[in-house]
Amino acid sequence: MPQSTSRTALVTGASSGIGRAVAAALVERGYRVVGTSRKPEVVSDPVPGVEYVALDLADDASVEACAARVGAVDVLVNNAGESQSGPFEELPGAALERLFRINVFGAVRLTQLVLPGMRERGYGRVVMVGSMLASFPLAYRSSYVASKAAVKGFADALRREVEPYGVGVSTVEPGSINTGISERRTQYLREDSPFGGEYRTMLSALNANEAKGITAERVAGTVVRAVEAPSPRPLYAVGSNAPVVFALKRLFPRSLMLRIVARKHGL
Repeated sequence: MPQSTSRTALVTGASSGIGRAVAAALVERGYRVVGTSRKPEVVSDPVPGVEYVALDLADDASVEACAARVGAVDVLVNNAGESQSGPFEELPGAALERLFRINVFGAVRLTQLVLPGMRERGYGRVVMVGSMLASFPLAYRSSYVASKAAVKGFADALRREVEPYGVGVSTVEPGSINTGISERRTQYLREDSPFGGEYRTMLSALNANEAKGITAERVAGTVVRAVEAPSPRPLYAVGSNAPVVFALKRLFPRSLMLRIVARKHGL
């Protein structure tokens, strides 16, 4: 049964995938949920009970307009983002800037805009939806890895600043997820690239892992745990045998873990 709450949750990227699943889970638990989409008027499968508003994280004015329209927010789930792949040498500067504007700067600015209200009311939860690749980097995913490591860094440092005011900050790192993201990933590879063979090997393994990955609903369950924990942990990981691989990360040298990640992707 839904629990009764007067809390308002803002979930970015709520039109599909993890964001949609998180929005649905929070509605079921009695939250007022506002979900964002770049084009809310054409969301193909809206969640009943979710109010959709426009947000383009690459546009500062859109971020500020979204925060102003939604008003007081008790829970912010920074989920929206872009996935990107390509050899490090061949990533266009404009593509890198766009990725960081969407995955990092937009999420940071939105968080800055809602934090004062959380702090003044003495309660708030901020969840950054990251990726296990931030903890286990993979070749040919450098830009995406770096963007997810950046949001985790912001979250980890922010925790101490706002904890005295009743605001909890966490990062949720999913492993491989079956959400169709393989078809939406932006890719950069020159026709004559010397990295073409290895890149395609990595991509094939990555897509296969995602096809067998966990559901968006399972990730949403972890996000809800972070939101509703009395004292949220800094990091929650789910999927891709997270308990085992994080235990190995503590036991073995980083160089060995990087080789294991590469081997898992055919490299």
